[in-house]
Amino acid sequence: MDTSRTTAPAPPAAEPRTLSGKLGVGSIVFMVVAAAAPLTVIAGAVPLGIAQGDGAGFPATFVLCCAVLLLFAVGFCAMTRHVPNAGAFYTYIHKGLGRSMGLGSAFLALVTYTAVQLAVYGYLGATLSGLVAQYGGPTLPWWLYAVAALGLVSALGYRHIELSGKVLGVLLVCEVGIVLVFDAVVNVRGGAHGLSTALLQPSQVGSGSLGIGIMFAIASFLGFEATAVYRSEARRPERTVPRATYLALLLIGGFYTLSSWSLVSAWGDSAAVTQANQNPGGMLIASVTRYLGAAGGDLVQILLVTSLFAALLSFHNVIARYTFSLGNAGALPTQCGRSHARHGSPHVASVAQSVSALVLIAVFALAKMDPVTQVFSWMAGTATLGVLALMALTCLAVLVFFRRTTLDRRRWNTVVAPSLGLVGLLAALALTVANFPMLIGGSGELAAGIGLILVAAFALGTGLSLARRHLLVTLPA
Repeated sequence: MDTSRTTAPAPPAAEPRTLSGKLGVGSIVFMVVAAAAPLTVIAGAVPLGIAQGDGAGFPATFVLCCAVLLLFAVGFCAMTRHVPNAGAFYTYIHKGLGRSMGLGSAFLALVTYTAVQLAVYGYLGATLSGLVAQYGGPTLPWWLYAVAALGLVSALGYRHIELSGKVLGVLLVCEVGIVLVFDAVVNVRGGAHGLSTALLQPSQVGSGSLGIGIMFAIASFLGFEATAVYRSEARRPERTVPRATYLALLLIGGFYTLSSWSLVSAWGDSAAVTQANQNPGGMLIASVTRYLGAAGGDLVQILLVTSLFAALLSFHNVIARYTFSLGNAGALPTQCGRSHARHGSPHVASVAQSVSALVLIAVFALAKMDPVTQVFSWMAGTATLGVLALMALTCLAVLVFFRRTTLDRRRWNTVVAPSLGLVGLLAALALTVANFPMLIGGSGELAAGIGLILVAAFALGTGLSLARRHLLVTLPA
């Protein structure tokens, strides 16, 4: 008789549903500053701000916008210690304004960050296509380069977050380094007519269209707010996240102010405005070539590609973590809330993000949309409007949260600074809405259509919350 005993199979281990990592302040700063794509801003947004905004006084607009965002950051960081989740804006809004507003903002954020990533794919594809052809290579469609970049982003996004941090750190040092060298040479030589003083003259700063200048300037900070997304993967997040937020803002604001001022000084106040109007897309390359030689101009073109790739990787990580958090909360399929057993990364959410990006790139390619004037302009405008709305809602959530809970009695941190930040953000949002057709380079009907998409995303999340009331009652840690 067989007396051997059969052992019942052990139940499967619970699937990991938390993220892991030991990100420090530096790694988080690298990722969010890379998302802002500083070289791309100096090459693209700054000439447009000079041409269509407040002319030679445009550098001062960065100081103004940085001050508003620092006020926002005071309340944002004060509330961070009470929001132990990798969900960024929507978790703040949920805690301050309720479940329905929280889930509505989560879906708005997904659309917003997906839009900015698609904008960068379009711009990167067009830039690479032109660069390869310029140096004697074949002329290939932009979407082939976009798909190739997507493959590399997907591979890095699937793995441990610290790998992305190292890659972004190297790329960021390179792109910022070349601009700082240009800044130094301009300042040492003194520019075409001495160093510009326009940013210190109220008459110059207020000249032209200050509102349009503010719109371009505040859009250039897009990405800094993602520091809280990495909370679950940070060392001592209650200290790391606030420090990274302030440091990222100060570095971005300081870099933009210095570099835009140097760009104006390189030509002189009047000539800079003329150059920005005549050659906005080539102003930085022409300036660097003028001061650093042809090799410097060529290097800027190459680093512009790496700058765009760094932004892609950064925003991919942000979207994956939003998706991961929503999967854990039950608002998206629960598989999206799984983390990789070895890498500790939101690998399912990362793959889902890659697939959705591939599908949308294919749609744009089949529709024969221009990668710059349509894909980039429309998607970047969508993202700017969405992020401003999310930041304003977050500021309001901070005020309501601390008024209701009294967990923090520091009046400056919980009332004064968030209130001033909210006023500034609402003003920037109003200016963006008023000038939205110009921002996207399209008609009023197109602008209205994009606005309706954002409203629909928010309404979808709100409706889902009302229909499935168990969602977001307890957010995953």
